[in-house]
Formats: sequence, C-alpha cells, structure tokens
Amino acid sequence: MFRSDIWVAAFVRRHNDIGRMCVVVRRGDPIAGQIFVEVDHLNGEVSLYAPAPAASWADNPEERVFQRRFDHVSAARVRERLAQEEAFDPDFWVLSLDLRGGDPGLLVIA
Repeated sequence: MFRSDIWVAAFVRRHNDIGRMCVVVRRGDPIAGQIFVEVDHLNGEVSLYAPAPAASWADNPEERVFQRRFDHVSAARVRERLAQEEAFDPDFWVLSLDLRGGDPGLLVIA
C-alpha cells in the first residue's frame, strides 16, 4: 500500500486539478496514518468516509478502501466523531472535499 502522505498528495491534486476544492485539514503519520475524507456538500451537510476494516480490503491490499460512516449529517456530528478518533489514535489524516454531488473518487464498500 502507498504511504499515506503520497496517497493524500495524489488525492488532493487530482481533485484540485478538476476544479474541486480539496485541502488537508489535519496531517497524520506520513507512512501509515489512517485517512478520513470529509465531503462538504455545500448545503450545510457533510459526509464522512473512514478507512474500512482490514477484512474488507484483504483481497486488494494495494488500494485504500473506505466506508461511508456518515451521510449528509451536520458538521458538528462529523467533528464529534473525529474527536473520538483523536482520543483513540492521534496520527490520522483528515481531508476536506467540496462536492455538491457525484463521486468523491474513493473505493467505497457497502
């Protein structure tokens, strides 16, 4: 699997290159930090994509796999979940992507 910092840089650049605003909100461990992607739907609602459990991506260890943890909720709910993550493991990344609709460009499991 790619280092976290390299994956993040590629994700941010890919979205910014196609005209979507994507920024790093929180930097984590450059090698193995978990990555969370916050999608701002630009209508007051936010979705949160979190790393999928390891058993979900065992068949494809070369790609990062995500699961949608929250779908169109308040930003406060997402901040609360990220605060819980920080108490558990502070070496995670948070990316923020502005996206009214469409595909966030993540491999997502159901």
